[in-house]
Amino acid sequence: MATPSSKAGTKGVPREHRRRQMLEAATEEFGTHGYAAASLPAIAARVGVTKTLLHQYLGSKEDLYVACLVPVGDRLLEAVREAMGEGGAAPHTPLRVLHGIFTALEGRREAWFVLYDTTLPPGGEAARRASEYWAAIDGLAAGGTAELLRAAGSTDPLDADALKYVWRDLVATLVRWWVKHPEQTPEAMTRRCARLFAAAATIAADGRPG
Repeated sequence: MATPSSKAGTKGVPREHRRRQMLEAATEEFGTHGYAAASLPAIAARVGVTKTLLHQYLGSKEDLYVACLVPVGDRLLEAVREAMGEGGAAPHTPLRVLHGIFTALEGRREAWFVLYDTTLPPGGEAARRASEYWAAIDGLAAGGTAELLRAAGSTDPLDADALKYVWRDLVATLVRWWVKHPEQTPEAMTRRCARLFAAAATIAADGRPG
């Protein structure tokens, strides 16, 4: 949903409030259109300020992206760490992680695409900071999938590596589906995932060689 224009450009608006409005509008713009296509004039127009004022507050386009990225990355990392820390390699840990991700994104779902933006210019600060978050989240996924496999009796490192890739793509796919269905709450999505996992486990068991 588009952020309506506000009176952020008028006098008397506290600086921190105006900055927050700019970051909210920028997060929506980057998340909806991607870094490459994001428009600074469009961001400024959303909050009723000039592009010049936007630059004065938050710097260049890359600076603005990083300012949007950091709270998103921190929030998602914390959600995953908290979910994984509660139950180790328990079978329900993946659902807890998903619920944590959905909850962290609720109210600003497009922020997922700020973190996982494929249009970032290579070699810059934006790409560097994003890759740090990707690596941290991948590291948590690698540890969690390896623990789940060990609990199931598998210690093959290639199994763990393959499952990490499957998990990463699965989470991204589920979030993309969720973004297209705004009526689905984090709780409803978690229940849906539980049903899908149970169905997948049944199919896998039925097709397992005897």
